[in-house]
Amino acid sequence: MSDMLSIGLSSLKAYQTALTTTSENIASAGNAGYSRRTTNVREVVAPAGISTGSATGMGVVVNGITRAADVYKTAEVRTASAELAKTETGATWLQRIEQSLTGNQLGSRLTAFFNSAKAVAADPASLAPRAAMIEAASSIASAFAATGIALDGAMEDLDASAGAAATELNGLAKALGRVNAGLGRAQAGSSGQAALLDERDRLLEQMSVITDVSVTTDHVGRAIVRAGGVAGPVLVSGENAGGVTFKRSDEGVLTYTLNFQGESSAMFPNGGVLAGFVEGAQRIAGARDELNTLATDFAEGVNAVQAAGDDLQGDPGAPMFVVGDPASRLTLALSDPRGIAAASTDKGIRDNGNLAGLDSLRGTGKFEDSVASMTSANAAALSARTTVAEAQTAMRDSAIAERAAAVGVNIDEEAVDLLRFQQAYQASSRVIQIARETLQSILEIR
Repeated sequence: MSDMLSIGLSSLKAYQTALTTTSENIASAGNAGYSRRTTNVREVVAPAGISTGSATGMGVVVNGITRAADVYKTAEVRTASAELAKTETGATWLQRIEQSLTGNQLGSRLTAFFNSAKAVAADPASLAPRAAMIEAASSIASAFAATGIALDGAMEDLDASAGAAATELNGLAKALGRVNAGLGRAQAGSSGQAALLDERDRLLEQMSVITDVSVTTDHVGRAIVRAGGVAGPVLVSGENAGGVTFKRSDEGVLTYTLNFQGESSAMFPNGGVLAGFVEGAQRIAGARDELNTLATDFAEGVNAVQAAGDDLQGDPGAPMFVVGDPASRLTLALSDPRGIAAASTDKGIRDNGNLAGLDSLRGTGKFEDSVASMTSANAAALSARTTVAEAQTAMRDSAIAERAAAVGVNIDEEAVDLLRFQQAYQASSRVIQIARETLQSILEIR
């Protein structure tokens, strides 16, 4: 009779654990990063030499909790996330370049300046068109300067974003080190270990958005993480976590350094937002260089035309623009409309021959075309990135769906298990009840 009680009691405890696990699965079905748990229940077999009649078992016990896992599908999610984050980050800075190039109407103001010179050529002795040309020159100087400032602002924002991403990565690495420490102490097959493994994978997925990571695990599930792919330096090993810093050169070259246990190594991210920042910094620097070259060529060209003619006073033309540092910070040097050198040397105030030099400069310099080319090239790159991002989003979503199918919670299946374990729990309770009633009956007979 005591065997019957122990069998019922062991079954009751086992199915209570199974019910708890199933309930946790159902409650956590919508939680990102949660992996399905399964309670392993095994029969307790009677030792050799002990007779149990026609029965072969002595009840059931929990043999541990198994967490569903698929290392390959989980790795695919990390890879897809890293690739998408790189592309989206690159697209973000292409958008900033586009806003900088188009937001200050640089191309249209160049056109307005050259058109204003034609108005002066039509009536070179009149002050009104000359004043309009000075106003157009002021506007183009402001447009160049504002465009350069916008690009500089984009680069400063990129620096701040890269610094924040590196800080976040370092925080995630430290958190993973703590999880690794917990896994080293956790009991195998326990719900605590399963929760730590979920947290480990969640942290790794967040890290993969920042940079591509290569992950290996030891026998208890502790992660060893390399940043920048399989050949990258170690970022996390056991309880130890490294730190990432970045530096940008004036040419827009962004470099990362990983410091781990007193040693510094160069880090070359191929995915994640850190890789996107590398690409973004190079593109912003390239746009800034093109703008500075364009500003220099434009200002020097206009000043050269000015120097070749006479102003309304009959004096040699003075420079119209001052090239700044950086060159895009153009300023207007000529404020007096009479200072525009419209006439060829010694031809008189009604001559407009020198302004033909501006038409020639417009054709050879191709300033308006250069702005349009810069804008269209950037727009094409942005369009390509957007298309790639759409494809990569679909790939990441597919990888997440496949992982969920492999390790996620299926509510229908859990509902069936819940009903099955409830019935088993009730049956175990009934066994205990019958054993007690039977024992009570025996005691009453005596």
